[in-house]
Amino acid sequence: MSVEALFNPRSIALVGATDKSGWSVSTLLNLRTHGFSGPVHLVNPRGGVVHGSPAFRSLTEIPSPVDLVYVMVPTAAVLGVLKEGAKLGIGCYVILTAGFGEAGAEGARLEAEIAGFAREHGLTILGPNGNGYINAAAGVTPYGLPIPEPLLRGSVGVVLQSGALASSVLGFAQARNVGISLLTSMGNESVVTVTDVVDHLVDDPATKVVALFLETIRNPAEFSRVARRALVAGKPIVALKIGRSGLASHTAQAHTGALVGDDDVIDAAMRQLGVIRVRSLEDLIITAGLLAATGPLPGRRMGVVTPSGGASEIIADRAEDEGLELPPFAPATVERLAGIVPSFGTVQNPLDVTGYVLVDRTLLGRALQTVTADPGIDLVMLLSEPPRTAPPDPAPVLAMYEASSRRIAESPVPVVVVSNVLTDVTEFGRRVQKETGFPYVMGGIEHGLTAIGAAVRWSEAHRRALTSAPAGRTAVTGAPEGASGVWAEHRAAALLAAAGLPVVPSETAADEAAAVAAAERFGYPVVLKAAAEGLGHKSDIGGVRLGLSGPEEVRQAYREVVAAARAHAPDAGALIQPQRGGGVELLVGVVRDPAWGLTLAVGLGGVWVEVLRDAALRVLPVDAVEVRRALSELRGAALLDGARGTEPADLDAVADVVTRIAVFAESLGDALESLEINPLLVTGSRVEALDALITWRPPAP
Repeated sequence: MSVEALFNPRSIALVGATDKSGWSVSTLLNLRTHGFSGPVHLVNPRGGVVHGSPAFRSLTEIPSPVDLVYVMVPTAAVLGVLKEGAKLGIGCYVILTAGFGEAGAEGARLEAEIAGFAREHGLTILGPNGNGYINAAAGVTPYGLPIPEPLLRGSVGVVLQSGALASSVLGFAQARNVGISLLTSMGNESVVTVTDVVDHLVDDPATKVVALFLETIRNPAEFSRVARRALVAGKPIVALKIGRSGLASHTAQAHTGALVGDDDVIDAAMRQLGVIRVRSLEDLIITAGLLAATGPLPGRRMGVVTPSGGASEIIADRAEDEGLELPPFAPATVERLAGIVPSFGTVQNPLDVTGYVLVDRTLLGRALQTVTADPGIDLVMLLSEPPRTAPPDPAPVLAMYEASSRRIAESPVPVVVVSNVLTDVTEFGRRVQKETGFPYVMGGIEHGLTAIGAAVRWSEAHRRALTSAPAGRTAVTGAPEGASGVWAEHRAAALLAAAGLPVVPSETAADEAAAVAAAERFGYPVVLKAAAEGLGHKSDIGGVRLGLSGPEEVRQAYREVVAAARAHAPDAGALIQPQRGGGVELLVGVVRDPAWGLTLAVGLGGVWVEVLRDAALRVLPVDAVEVRRALSELRGAALLDGARGTEPADLDAVADVVTRIAVFAESLGDALESLEINPLLVTGSRVEALDALITWRPPAP
C-alpha cells in the first residue's frame, strides 16, 4: 500500500478537537509550530470556538478540500467519521482513538469493521490506537504528544509499534543530536502496516536509515521482501525486536526442536536479510545515527586514536567481541607517529596519544591524520566529543573543532567519532557541530563499538546482496503418498536415498538369522538399531548397539534391542548398518516455524546436540555459500578444520550435501513438519547420513 499521500497532506482536519483534550491541544500545537503551512480545520459536533479558532460541526461543513483526517472521537463514532470522509473523497486518516483490538472481543469486532470499510473504499488508515506521525523532513506533524524541542531534522526514519515509547525515542535522538526524517507510531496496524511504511522509507530520498521498534512481525513474507529491498538499496534497517522469551516452536520428536525457538528463527531471518538487530533503545538510535552519517563501511580493519590508555584497553576488548580487527600500523605510519606522540607514549594500535593533548591542542588531530593514511586500515575510531559548556570566548574552541572537521572530511577512510561515556550533547555542543561540521558522535565506548560492529556486518551483507542473486524457491514435488505421523530411520533413510542424498547402507531384519546375514554382507563391525513406525529417539530406550564384531554379538544385540523396542512398538524389528568411525558428527535438521516456514539448523550432532546446543540457523531457501557461512558460526567449527591433527573436513562437500538436504525438505511441501539427520558423519570429503527422522504434519481439517 502506498502511503505517500498519508505523509504529505496539504490540508488537515482534526475531528474531535476540544479544549478538554491534551491530545487535541498537542496535535494542533505540533502542526502550528513545526512547519506545516497548510490549513488545519477543527471539527467539533458542537461547533463554536475550539483552541481559540472557529470549529466546524462536521467534515461536510469544511468548504475546501481535506487531504488528511486526524480522528480523536470516541471509539463507537470512528466508523461514522470514515463514512462521512469517504463520501467527500477523503482518502487518508490517522486514528488516535483506542478501544479497538487491544481492548477485547468487541473492540476487535469494531476494528475489523473499520478495516473492512477501508478496504472496500480504498482508504489509507494509520492506527487506530496510535499517536500519529512526525514527518520532520516535510514539516508535517499530526502527532498527539508533545514533541521535544528542538525537533531535529535528519535522515533516520523511525517506525514504532509502541506509542508510549515514541517520546523517549525522540528525546534520546535529540540528546545524541540524531535527526529524524519521519517517525510513525503504528498503533494496531489495521490497514497501514510497518512494512508499508518501511517500503515508503526505502524510496524516500530524505531517509538514509530505518530504525524499527517491533513487538511482532505480522507478515514475515512481506517483512522479508521489504528488508531485501532495503539491503540492495543500501538503506540499513536497525531493529529492536522485543519478546525474546517466546516459547520454542518445534515438534517433540526432533532434536532440532531443542535448538529452534521463535526468537532464534527471528534472529536467523534478520541476519540473512541484513537487518541489524539491537538489544536496547540506545543502541537503536546510536547505530542508526552512525550509519546515517557514514553509509557502508569498507572493512573490519580499524585504527584507533585516543587520548586515554585505559580507554584503549576497553576498546581493544570490545573490538574483539565485535569481530573488528586492530592490525599493527605500517612501519611508515609508526615512524611518522614517533615524531608526533610524546616520548613517554607508545606507538601501537589502539594509539594513546597521552594526556599531552591538554598541552598541545594539535596533537590528536595530527595523529589522526597520520593514522587515516595507513594503507592497512579500513576505518578509524576517534575518541572525542563536542564540548559541553561554552567558554567566555568560544572562537578558539570553534577553530579547534573546525580544524578537526577538515581532517576528518579529508580522510581517505571513514572516521567514526565516539565519546567515552553516554552523555547528552548539549546546546553548545550542537552549536559546535553545526557551525564547524564536526561529525556525528556516538555515545559511549560500549554503545559505539556495538554500533561499529553492527555497521561493518551490515556493510558486508550489503556488498554480498549486490553481487549475488538470492536463493530461489524450490519446486515442490510433494510428500510421498500416505505420508503421516513419524517416519523412523528405515523409512526416512530410504526416502533420502531415493532423492540421491548420501545415506549409509542398511537392511532391515525380521529375525536373528536375517540380522546375522545382513551383517555378513556388510562386513564387521556393524551397528544394530531398533526399527519401528513412530519410534523416534532409539538410544533413549536402549535401541542401539554399536561395534558388533561377530554373529553371536549380533544375535544377542538383536534380542535385547527388539525386546526393548517392542515395549513401545509391538511390531518392532531391527536395522543393520556397517559401523562408521572417526570424522565429525553433525546434526542437520529442518523444522517448520509457524511464522517463517522451514528453518534449517546445522550444528554438532550425535548425543551432544541438546547438551552443547551449538547450532546455526537459517530460514530456507539457502545456497551453499550461506551454508558455509553457517558452519563457520559454530563454536565447534575448529573440529571441521582438523583440530589436533584430525583430518580436515571438505567444507565445500559438506555445504553441498546440507544444501541438497534443505532443497529436498522444501520439495516435500506443506506436508513436512520436520526432517532431521543426526548424525551426518563428515570424514574428509565423505559426507554420509547415519540416522534420519521425518515428522509429517497432520492433514488439514
